[in-house]
Amino acid sequence: MASASIPVYSSSNNPLENSSSHNASRESLKMEPLADCSLLPGEERIIDKDIIYICPFSGALKGKVFITNYRLYFKSTDALLFAYLSQEKFEENGWSVYKPMEEFRRQGLPNDKWRVTFINANYELCDTYPTILVVPFKATEEDLRKVCTFRSRGRIPVLSWIHRENQAVICRCSQPLVGMSGKRNKDDERYLDLIREANGTAKLTIYDARPSVNAVANKATGGGYEGDDAYQNAELVFLDIHNIHVMRESLKKLKDIVYPNVEESHWLSSLESTHWLEHIKLVISGAIQVADKISGGNSVVVHCSDGWDRTAQLTSLAMLMLDSHYRTLRGFQVLLEKEWISFGHKFANRIGHGDKNHADQDRSPIFVQFIDCVWQMTKQFPTAFEFNERLLVTILDHLFSCRFGTFLFNCERARDTNELRSKTVSLWSLVNSDLSFYQNPFYTPESNRVLYPVASMRHLELWVTYYIRWNPRIRQQQQSPVEQRYIELLALRDEYLKKLEELQLSDSSPNSSHLSNSSTPNAASPTQHITHLHTPF
Repeated sequence: MASASIPVYSSSNNPLENSSSHNASRESLKMEPLADCSLLPGEERIIDKDIIYICPFSGALKGKVFITNYRLYFKSTDALLFAYLSQEKFEENGWSVYKPMEEFRRQGLPNDKWRVTFINANYELCDTYPTILVVPFKATEEDLRKVCTFRSRGRIPVLSWIHRENQAVICRCSQPLVGMSGKRNKDDERYLDLIREANGTAKLTIYDARPSVNAVANKATGGGYEGDDAYQNAELVFLDIHNIHVMRESLKKLKDIVYPNVEESHWLSSLESTHWLEHIKLVISGAIQVADKISGGNSVVVHCSDGWDRTAQLTSLAMLMLDSHYRTLRGFQVLLEKEWISFGHKFANRIGHGDKNHADQDRSPIFVQFIDCVWQMTKQFPTAFEFNERLLVTILDHLFSCRFGTFLFNCERARDTNELRSKTVSLWSLVNSDLSFYQNPFYTPESNRVLYPVASMRHLELWVTYYIRWNPRIRQQQQSPVEQRYIELLALRDEYLKKLEELQLSDSSPNSSHLSNSSTPNAASPTQHITHLHTPF
């Protein structure tokens, strides 16, 4: 146990309330910096106390626990939300990474089939959706309001991504409010038909992330699914991905087999009993089906119950397979900001920032599971992603750390209300301050390549580097010799390119004009040499 974050939320509704009195009390409690522990800008020491810590690996340890306004830090004497108070400064403002209109323009939107609407500018249509939405060109604002009444939480089908060539789209939404009586809504049925007509396919495919039995059971609480009789120009496919409660229990079982001890003799059977990799397989398999349907030129609508958990997993993974831009360092940041943060994944409820109730039934590792799926893809396609494993681990570390404001609150509206962008720092400010730290040396850009990972238990692995990294009995794998050699070669190549540029500059100077006049007609110019310079890999 190195350190753990402490919620800095006050008991009042506004975490920033009475900040002046808090500042005064903190000022009076300032002490010397922690021994052997660097304080972050804005972090202050509150108190320290001698304790005995019962470590699951080493037994009883004498030491001192230091409490700051951000974390607990235990320092052994034996051998061996803070986000609002942060004063860290970075060269780049990470909050500017995602600009919705720029991202839609990159995709070629708006066009003659799809338009941008600002009907949700004040979050009046749907309080968990972003302010800028893309909808069918033929759908009026009144149509959107009518459809809103028939979709859970008002989360109507809206465009998330469009294929530039075949114009097939990924739309996301929540379940229809069919209920036990099998209610129909002509406006909703017509609206989905407009989505189908936009790229002229005979059938619109609706991917329901839930097991069919769960979708049927949801009718009892007013939900349900799109029936064949009502949506005659659509086909419904259930993807059998379980709900947040099943995923929470699965991760708990996984934790039990990796902490504090890993039992080697029954490792495989113990891992299988958690069903964690089985759930990973189903999520990846569902995303493959979405991506494959889009590649074939057919538009899809994706939803689960409320459209902010399994839906986000499926849409973002499918986009990662289809669009190489999202496989770059900055493109991946845009993907997370768009599909998870902007479209209202309930980070506050799922992770529990500022919530003392650790048994809350809303807690679930949905986002952790998604990042695990991304890691599985990077293992199968080691040259397709510009970012490395370190970025994924960093993202998950700060999902829980409360050091940055990126993963605070449930939706865009709550972040705006709490002025998050002006009062906290974005995680991407840290990441983009040193991109080389997160770069994959094997990355090879391929603009039109669609990735289809193998969704098979034989090809999936437990992410040991993340789940078991704190266990001292598990020796961390050192960097691959091949990867280390590749990094060295890249550095050597950069050095040669730099020297070549210097030669170009010297050749273009007035003093070297006689050299260029005396050169033979067939001699290759430095520029030509650059064009043909390749690494042997």
